[in-house]
Amino acid sequence: GWKVSMKSGSLSYVLPCNRLPVQLMSQVRVYTSNGQKKDLGSQDTNGSARGETLHKVETGQDTTNAGQKQSSPKQPIQVKVKPVLKKREYGPKYTQNNFITGVRAINEFCLKSSDLDQLRKIKRRSPHDDTETFTVYLRSDVEAKSLEVWGSPEALARERKRRKEAEIKYRENLFRNQRLLWEYKEFFGNTKPRSSTAAMFFKGPGKVVMVAICINGLNFFFKLLAWVYTGSASMFSEAIHSLADTCNQALLALGISQSARTPDPSHPYGFTNMRYIASLISGVGIFMMGAGLSWYHGIIGLLHPHPVESLLWAYCILAGSLVSEGATLLVAINEIRRSARAKGLSFYQYVVQSRDPSTNVVLLEDAAAVLSVAVAATCMGLTSLTGNPYYDSVGSLGVGTLLGTVSAFLIYTNTEALLGRSIEPEQLQRLTEFLESDPVVRAIHDVKATDMGMSKVRFKAEVDFDGRVVTRSYLEKQDIEQLLQEIQQVKTLEELEAFMLKHGENIVDTLGAEVDRLEKDLKQRNPDVRHVDLEIL
Repeated sequence: GWKVSMKSGSLSYVLPCNRLPVQLMSQVRVYTSNGQKKDLGSQDTNGSARGETLHKVETGQDTTNAGQKQSSPKQPIQVKVKPVLKKREYGPKYTQNNFITGVRAINEFCLKSSDLDQLRKIKRRSPHDDTETFTVYLRSDVEAKSLEVWGSPEALARERKRRKEAEIKYRENLFRNQRLLWEYKEFFGNTKPRSSTAAMFFKGPGKVVMVAICINGLNFFFKLLAWVYTGSASMFSEAIHSLADTCNQALLALGISQSARTPDPSHPYGFTNMRYIASLISGVGIFMMGAGLSWYHGIIGLLHPHPVESLLWAYCILAGSLVSEGATLLVAINEIRRSARAKGLSFYQYVVQSRDPSTNVVLLEDAAAVLSVAVAATCMGLTSLTGNPYYDSVGSLGVGTLLGTVSAFLIYTNTEALLGRSIEPEQLQRLTEFLESDPVVRAIHDVKATDMGMSKVRFKAEVDFDGRVVTRSYLEKQDIEQLLQEIQQVKTLEELEAFMLKHGENIVDTLGAEVDRLEKDLKQRNPDVRHVDLEIL
């Protein structure tokens, strides 16, 4: 039969074969776009034959015609080109494409505004609600400019250190600087908006607190005179109660004025919680001063009873205190009813949720004052009828217990508010449904809505955006014919990369604009929502 003789190095093989001609070896070379070449196929087992690319094949028809040889024709080399985009290595820290604002450039790189005029200005979408675009600078340009101005990184570091020391010194002398600013306020003019704290005490919770301060101050003065005249333990408790109310409400007024301060870099969300802090301290003060002294005086009266003098003046002062405390209580009740009606809550829900801590404190203190006046008058009356001073001491203990209950409630409600509790489930469901009804949102996860106090809500959610809808929104704003021409002109990898980078960045900007739109709509439909954080999933 037909046989094939194959040479491989110094060895030769005779193989039976039914097909002629036979190509035993072929070489395939693969080229990539970066110029590298790969050889595929078997190489000679002997090092002397590595250079050969094709092996010769000898054939014959019979053993008698062994002289005739036929070699197989050479096959063309197959070339496969695989396009590969070269991967860029950015390293662990890459800031060459970062944008920074002019304020950061001046503060962090010690430049002047005139230095920034020579740099490239880039318009970007603004993160603030009041402006649509703002100007930023490329960080690499700013760094190069700072080195040009200061000469070396060491000189720039020394200037930063000097400015930091000057800032620390300024903060140490802050009180003196504030006095200078106050003296020269006419020179500076209205460069910064200032909130009028005085106007806060003529309406709303401020008005309630100021009325309570005035009435409780007068009550303390007259009750103190009645205690000095009669020596009644219940009257002493009432005087201490009025003093505690006056001090606590002065503390509430301080909290209201501090809560109106504008946010600063150290407190970006403002000082709203100062009202809750003042109310919490007020609750502790009621417990320590009011309840503690009332219990102490009542226990001393039980251990060492002494006869009570004429209680006529005490009854008159208690009657006047009942009228004044009742008037303050009505003012607080009307304010809470008005605020609860505006929020769509019941009176009880508004008080328990501590929506307005300052008014709550006044309400509870005045309610306790009215009840304590009734308790003190009853016990003093029993003492007058029976001549037994123990009733008067029991009245002092009753007033102390009443104040302790009020203080415990205030401590609990204000602590809950300061911890950051969640909003009502119905309100959270409305916010969730509003986001899910938007076509750009696929789903939302990890929803958190925290009541920051004073009807201010912070909303946070992980949002799964529909990339197709975002891309379609971008395409609707483009010239489709021009975009199609750009696509048809793409021939090389470099042109494809430039095309994708250009439109990819624009699509990301479109996604950012959609996030801003959702946050703005969420705040407009729900005025309580002040801070919205939508994170892209």
